[in-house]
Amino acid sequence: MANPNYASLKPLSTQELDKKWIDIWKEKPARLAKVGSETKDLENYYALSMIPYPSGNLHIGHLRVYTISDVLARYRRMNGFKVIHAMGWDAFGLPAENAAIERGIDANVWTQSNIVKMREQMNTMLADFDWEREFISCNPDYYKWTQKLFLLLREKGLAYQKESMVNWDPVEKTVLANEQVDADGRSWRSGAIVEKKMLSQWFLGITEFAEPLLNDLNLLDQWPERVKTMQKNWIGKSEGAKVIFPVQEGHDLKELQTFTTRPDTLFGLQYLAIATNNPIALEYAKKLPELAKFIEESKDLPDDTKAGFKIPDFYVANPLTPEVFDIPVFVAPYVVGDYGHGSVMGCPGHDTRDFGFWTENMPNQPIKSVINPPKDHEVSEEIYTGKQGFLNDNCGPFSGLSSSEGGKKIVELLSQKQLGGFDVQWRLRDWLISRQRFWGAPIPIIHCDSCGTVPVPDEDLPVLLPEGLGAPLSHSEEFAHTHCPSCGGEAKRETDTMDTFMDSSWYFFRYTDPKNDKSIFSYEKASELMPVDIYIGGIEHAILHLLYSRFISKFLHSNNNWSGGDLNGEPVRRLVTQGMVHGKTFNDPDTGKFLKPDEVDLTNPDKPLVKKTGKEAFITFEKMSKSKYNGANPEECIQKHGADATRAHILFQAPVEDVLSWDEGKIVGIKRWLSKIKTFTEKVSDDLDSARESGKLEDIVSKSRSLDIAKLSGEDRKLWIDVQKLLRSITNSFHDDLSLNTVISDYMKLTNFITSSKKVSTPVLLYSFESLLKAISPVAPATAEECWELIQKSVNPTNQWTSIFKEDWPKLEEIPAELGRFSIIINGKRRFVLNAPKNLVGNDQALRDLILKSEDAQEWLAGKNITNFIVPPKGFAVTINTD
Repeated sequence: MANPNYASLKPLSTQELDKKWIDIWKEKPARLAKVGSETKDLENYYALSMIPYPSGNLHIGHLRVYTISDVLARYRRMNGFKVIHAMGWDAFGLPAENAAIERGIDANVWTQSNIVKMREQMNTMLADFDWEREFISCNPDYYKWTQKLFLLLREKGLAYQKESMVNWDPVEKTVLANEQVDADGRSWRSGAIVEKKMLSQWFLGITEFAEPLLNDLNLLDQWPERVKTMQKNWIGKSEGAKVIFPVQEGHDLKELQTFTTRPDTLFGLQYLAIATNNPIALEYAKKLPELAKFIEESKDLPDDTKAGFKIPDFYVANPLTPEVFDIPVFVAPYVVGDYGHGSVMGCPGHDTRDFGFWTENMPNQPIKSVINPPKDHEVSEEIYTGKQGFLNDNCGPFSGLSSSEGGKKIVELLSQKQLGGFDVQWRLRDWLISRQRFWGAPIPIIHCDSCGTVPVPDEDLPVLLPEGLGAPLSHSEEFAHTHCPSCGGEAKRETDTMDTFMDSSWYFFRYTDPKNDKSIFSYEKASELMPVDIYIGGIEHAILHLLYSRFISKFLHSNNNWSGGDLNGEPVRRLVTQGMVHGKTFNDPDTGKFLKPDEVDLTNPDKPLVKKTGKEAFITFEKMSKSKYNGANPEECIQKHGADATRAHILFQAPVEDVLSWDEGKIVGIKRWLSKIKTFTEKVSDDLDSARESGKLEDIVSKSRSLDIAKLSGEDRKLWIDVQKLLRSITNSFHDDLSLNTVISDYMKLTNFITSSKKVSTPVLLYSFESLLKAISPVAPATAEECWELIQKSVNPTNQWTSIFKEDWPKLEEIPAELGRFSIIINGKRRFVLNAPKNLVGNDQALRDLILKSEDAQEWLAGKNITNFIVPPKGFAVTINTD
């Protein structure tokens, strides 16, 4: 018979279903289903996805990462955790600034309108965020605390200003940190070739934390190895030697220092190279116009240039022969100014770059070799650059030693001569945060002619951005003009803004205490909730965002702003880097060009045809872009197929860490599965209604809540075991390995087991189906809520709606071992059969103990001496012989 509760509701389309539950959750948020006194002692779980930039449009990549975090947050709540799953906006930055300039509007107006759009899009995808914790980085109530963070760093000497050669983006007209310049010397944002400029800039002393940032990667056993390797390489610890070169008399400079990882090659030194911004080079440039011109022109040369300028009449001595000044000094653009004292040894006989530089600048000059390769070395290059060789006769008393041992002995000698010693250098440079733009957090510093650099007092924070500004802050006299908080005299505000990575380097702390207007956050709340239990975002943030976040987190720990947790101040316990989303592209087989959707005949989706030629188009999956016409609009997908189907399809198509090849055509299988669940809900509801009319409902519901596997048999027992096995697999996928694609396939298997089971009792059917609905609820919340509502109305028509998210995750029961019938043969005759777990086959002792304890064995073997007890390796016949 039809369920009257269901009949009173017209069947809902996917759009109506989503709207119904979005509206209900606005009034009664699903995430707040378990609140009140019972949550006080619950264990915390902090699930976090990387915050988006508010462009105004949610793309498929957003949809993937937020679906993953939402699913995991819902799962943890149902498992009894007090979950934080918050959302905010990384709202400062060049895109908004450029958009405001192009459109002639206020950057804040443009940004805030985009946030409204994207927040609604997130609601449409059924993302269950803690909106009460939301922050917007461009709002004064957030950037006030970013400014306070800067001042905390300055108090500890970790924020400072200095003149420096910086990376200048000529398109965006701002400075870039080293991390924001790619291997080809291009800006990470505009793609322009970066220029070099000398400017006074603000830096953060991340290098003070280089050692713990490197060493504590070992604590992060739940981070991808690829990310840890990238950070390790970027931090770049190098162990080697400091070498001091005496300078010939007649120069103000007495010595010149460098760092090398190859002290074993010191006898092969033929030149010294210094950076173009080395103080020695700049000093000589004042005297030598040709050097000044060389330095200026070198700014446009590639990093691997072999260009050099030999400083005339300037020689240093090899510290191994300090009385001989015959080593020329070159100014060379390839030398990095802020690494290894801004100078490098030149040993052409054992370094490829040195060889190229020497032959370019000193042609026809001999190459000095001081390391002989090992005997089994295959000669494949002009010079030997390996580290497995032996010092030759050119190395005096050290000849014959291996490179490793010889290098150590040479450094020991340098140390004795006080001309060097063992040393460590880092590739990591201090973080340059100055930006010459207007859409960023102002640096809270005042410059006073009398008092110098003065921090803005706490009571004057935040330093507010002017409204409607369309140019760098330095263009605003009104903003720049102020009075010194120390002496009261005329002063000027700092007009640089902070790198937007500063805003995103600490936001997870603010989520722990989002309404605090007295301090950046409370020690107690941050210490209770941090570190983040799981953090989900793209691999592209492996260095910039994650390295800066680790630094700030460790600083805040060292500053006693939070306890540091159990990971020595690390902010994230588990990191998940989801793969990119690629879109389907169609290529013309003749020209290879990307085809627009209206240029392809998709009558047969498996055989797309080029309309113009009738030929079959090539199909590939590539990174989504406008030029490839392979983008996908998540809003359109959700509108067409429903949020649940879209979410499940995203998870099903690929493992979390893999590239997702987005193919909307395959979503039909997901929709059939969800439809099957909805249809079966009516059957279960009808069965319950019939039971209520016959007076059996109460007994059925009671039994379904307290099933005992020991009392089940036949189809009931089989279905119960199948359900438990799949629940165990689903739970493991959520909890441990995050194989969320297999979760969807397990859902489908579980659905098929339940819907195809015959002769199953109603209590077992109800238990199984309710377990299914609970299990799918993190992924398909609207479908789960809708079906749960109908089932609960059938169970108790007078009951008010109770969210499925108030329910506990299905309990995992002990699955009994599959039983087998063991034939017990005593003295050649079959005496009895014992039902025992099949997995005892081959376990002689355990099976023997079980048999001997049985009542039948007591009857047949009492008082007898067992001479033989034979358990075959396979099969179920056990032979026992007695005297």
